Amino acid sequence: MPARHAGPDLRQRALVPVLVFLGTVVAVISSLGAPLVPTIAAVDHVSLADAQWSLTITLLVGSVATPVMGRLGDGPHRRRVVLGAIAVVLVGSVLAALPLGFGFLVAGRALQGVGLGLIPLAIATARDVLSAERSRPAVALLSITTVAGVGLGYPLTGLITESMGIHAGFWFGAIISGLALLAAALVVPQVDGREKRPLDAPGAVLLAVGLASLLLALSEGEVWGWTSARVLGLILFALALLAGWSFHELRTPHPLVDLRTLRNRSVLTANVAGLIAGVAMYMMMSMVTRFVQTPSATGYGFGTSVWVTGLVLLPFSAASVASSKLVPLLTRRTSTAMVLPIGCGISLLSMVLFLLARGSLWELFVIMGVAGLGVGCTFAVMPGLIVSAVPAHETGSAMSFNQVVRTIGYTTGSVLSAVVLEAHTASGQLLPANSGYQTAAWLGCTIWVVTAVVTIVLPRRSAAAERPVTPVTPDEELLMDESIADAESAEDSVTAAPGRSGR
Repeated sequence: MPARHAGPDLRQRALVPVLVFLGTVVAVISSLGAPLVPTIAAVDHVSLADAQWSLTITLLVGSVATPVMGRLGDGPHRRRVVLGAIAVVLVGSVLAALPLGFGFLVAGRALQGVGLGLIPLAIATARDVLSAERSRPAVALLSITTVAGVGLGYPLTGLITESMGIHAGFWFGAIISGLALLAAALVVPQVDGREKRPLDAPGAVLLAVGLASLLLALSEGEVWGWTSARVLGLILFALALLAGWSFHELRTPHPLVDLRTLRNRSVLTANVAGLIAGVAMYMMMSMVTRFVQTPSATGYGFGTSVWVTGLVLLPFSAASVASSKLVPLLTRRTSTAMVLPIGCGISLLSMVLFLLARGSLWELFVIMGVAGLGVGCTFAVMPGLIVSAVPAHETGSAMSFNQVVRTIGYTTGSVLSAVVLEAHTASGQLLPANSGYQTAAWLGCTIWVVTAVVTIVLPRRSAAAERPVTPVTPDEELLMDESIADAESAEDSVTAAPGRSGR
């Protein structure tokens, strides 16, 4: 008998490390396009605006695929959806790595975007398969991993590209995708007892076209002109479709995303905060990567290589993981409700430091470390808020919606920083004035203040009217307290495990 149970026990122990490894792989691969845009433009002889599509297309496809995968993953075929998505990412990685030209590279990056829908499914799997004591910290850590992986991908990509060429970076993505597929096939279980529900095809189409139109307008606004007919028309078209989608979701018996869960103060707070915090987070990352690569002859900047630029972001990843030590301490000293605004306050401090002290590389290392600590605290709490407030059969869909609003925030933040810097670029010049970074940083400070206010005011205003979506045991606030407290123990088990998976 013991021999028969050894296999399942091993799979149980390996599940959290494998899920975290999946999250890291997805985050690293999704970030592959950003530092390589100038190199792609030079190698494939395309403009910088065209090369930017190597990043934009991944976000576009990810925003469309994520809610569909989330709904499919809430049914009986989650394991198939997970393995199928990783297989698509692997194919996309190989296609992007082959020297077939810019068109095939963009097509490969589009297939890689499917991987962005894996994080909500990983969180749903942790909730369903693991015990309460293991699932709560695993959910928090999975959210941190998605943030940490972005900063980790930049230096890895830079080092590989500078050493072995641009296609080597995408081959690296193919290798880790293959390892992730193998690990998932061995460990991710089939969850039984799930009711099969019809897919809301009209809702999926409305959401896909609406989000694609919105993100396309945001991504191309700088090139086409923000007041151009194409951009304004796309934005109006997107808003009309998304409004129609919302109306449809509230009336259909099997919605793609159950928008009624937004009535719950925890779910609403997590989604609104995720959207706004995503804007501020990507503003900081976009500003720093441009600032450090600016030639020092302009009077600011350091003229660093892609690899050194990635190293500047490494403290962001390290500090976001280290936040799992800070969050339990903050909870004990204050309360669960205060963790989100405190995280926003720490992130605000990083923006203030960028305003006042960016004259040397070591200062930027410190700034990004502070930013990672704040973002880690903020994003670690959000999944727990959602998971504790929605029924188990809605976890994948609810987390997918949160992932989508974060993606919209990321894209908006990147666009905002570009718009502000472009406004401070003199006619005939390629680089903005240093004052552009001042203005962008002030805007980032404002956004973090707004996010902190939202996380304080929104729960209080809706608390009296809230009725839980489904009974939970123990009650929601106690569940969040335990989730955050358990994050500390989760870090110890996962910091070692991903390393084994990665090797």
